[in-house]
Amino acid sequence: MKKMKEPRPAGLAPYAMLPIRFIAGYGFLAHGLAKWSKGPAAFASVLHAIGVPAPHLMAWLTIAIEIVGGIAILLGAFVAMVSIPAVVLLVVAIFSVHLPYGFSSIKLMGFVNGRAQFGPPGYECDLLYIACLLALALGAPTPWSVDRYRLRDVSASE
Repeated sequence: MKKMKEPRPAGLAPYAMLPIRFIAGYGFLAHGLAKWSKGPAAFASVLHAIGVPAPHLMAWLTIAIEIVGGIAILLGAFVAMVSIPAVVLLVVAIFSVHLPYGFSSIKLMGFVNGRAQFGPPGYECDLLYIACLLALALGAPTPWSVDRYRLRDVSASE
């Protein structure tokens, strides 16, 4: 039986998850910083309006998870651990905000003064973030990551 040629260089396979790590980490960090810049009280008022209990506490907790989690994912540090509260946050967002708007995150409503107007986003992006986090948490640590460095030191000392 003839062996098929590898479709891509095997030496690059460890780098395949880097774009996912970088965009997921940046996304969390950007969302956390946006909430922080508007003030945690502003986000707490949104949480209160949708019926989230202890909205001020939850606003601070959400911002902390997004900023700290985003930085950790960008650095590839403790990815499996920070993915747990991040996924919980996304699941809560799906059920408390996005579910009534359906799957699609892009709902073109029309054009006003030459600019696109969009409706409320569905849960598509939340699911994409969850998939990214699960892939990162369940996979091997990526190159240029704190986790790879930490695990290398542990395996070298055994």
